[in-house]
Amino acid sequence: MSKVDYAEMEKKYVYGTWTYQNKWNPRVIVSGDGCYVTDADGNRILDFSSQLMCSNIGHGNRAVIDAMTEQAKKLCFASPSFATPPAALLGKKLAEIAPGDLCKSYLTIGGAEANEAAIKIARMYTRKPKLVSRYRSYHGASSGAIALTGDPRTQNAVGMPGVVRAPDCYCYRCPFGKTYPGCGITCVEYIDEIIKLEGPHTVAGVVVEPIVGSNGILVPPDEYMPRLREICDENEALLIDDEVMTGFGRTGKMFCVEHWGVSPDIMSMAKGISGAYLPVGATMTSRKIAEYFDQPENNFSHGQTYANHPMCCAVSLATIEEYQKKRIVENAARMGKVMEKRLGELAEEHRSVGEVRGKGLFWGVELVRDRETKEPFVARHVKADPNIIQRVSAEAMKRGVYISNFINTLIIAPPLIATEKEIDEGARALGEALVAADKETR
Repeated sequence: MSKVDYAEMEKKYVYGTWTYQNKWNPRVIVSGDGCYVTDADGNRILDFSSQLMCSNIGHGNRAVIDAMTEQAKKLCFASPSFATPPAALLGKKLAEIAPGDLCKSYLTIGGAEANEAAIKIARMYTRKPKLVSRYRSYHGASSGAIALTGDPRTQNAVGMPGVVRAPDCYCYRCPFGKTYPGCGITCVEYIDEIIKLEGPHTVAGVVVEPIVGSNGILVPPDEYMPRLREICDENEALLIDDEVMTGFGRTGKMFCVEHWGVSPDIMSMAKGISGAYLPVGATMTSRKIAEYFDQPENNFSHGQTYANHPMCCAVSLATIEEYQKKRIVENAARMGKVMEKRLGELAEEHRSVGEVRGKGLFWGVELVRDRETKEPFVARHVKADPNIIQRVSAEAMKRGVYISNFINTLIIAPPLIATEKEIDEGARALGEALVAADKETR
């Protein structure tokens, strides 16, 4: 069948996600190899965003595919009431590589499910109802996760009660109108104020992405996460670290919080845990939480059919082994310096670039209509389709490079196996695509 047949068939029978169905015109992808995917017309496309920031080890990794095949021959599924070797080994491996004393995992099938588990665990453990999250954040589309989420996609969502949102660590557009470092990190101190005003006896925890993902690749000041850890301890609230997008080498460390020497009480993960070869997620807890549920009176009241799925666990275990064996995380850190330099050069050349920010191979390029005023091309809650940000991505795609975008930010996050040559290829196409945005500036 032709590309048009598949595209039209999918549009007719499958919902496109987060989009107006009548405007969805998907490209048909048929294969992948390393940092590239190939469409139905045979066009080879550099995957400069790792699909949805999840294909961390690239496409077509033979070791992971072999692990998947071998496990399929043995056992594809078991009820989570049984134990299986892949689940046991994955849990042990996660305990070995996680920061601090995170030691026990609930193994699930994605990031939203991992955050739903984090919510329930926090409330069960603390016996408190409220959670603090931030306005610019994404934690998933299920009821609890979307309630934590603070982005335009929550407008039609009805989530759970009990969530209080805090301002963001967004230095480029500081919600307090201050400038770092003279700001005193007001954004994190305000979380302390929120907890105290809500009542520490009501707040179970604070949920943050250590670097905000799809809502702008917002990198906090170095003081932010250590101070947030202190605030949580002072108010007897849990620090819940959403590493769904930032985990498994994306920022040049195995987990992003390691940049600041911080250990959370609960950490959720997905995406990179399996390199997206199968849908996998996990929720890790500290020793004190694990010991709480070891007590006979404290039931772990959570689960789902596909928890501890042996195929998913086997694939994740093989993926983590690839990170370690091939030193993929170290490559992300090394290539991150190359990426920073290339994107910095583009910022100097193109007046539509307001700011470049990121770590490792996790970068955001925020576009603006006016550099002096920082006027955005797209207002946060205004539906402008197609907009200039989408046009820049489309121009890059014409040049054989896929770049994801959200609101005013292009998300640059190639597979962690990317080479300097591939980074140069992507940056070159991005530079050519930015000319379209430059023409719309003031």
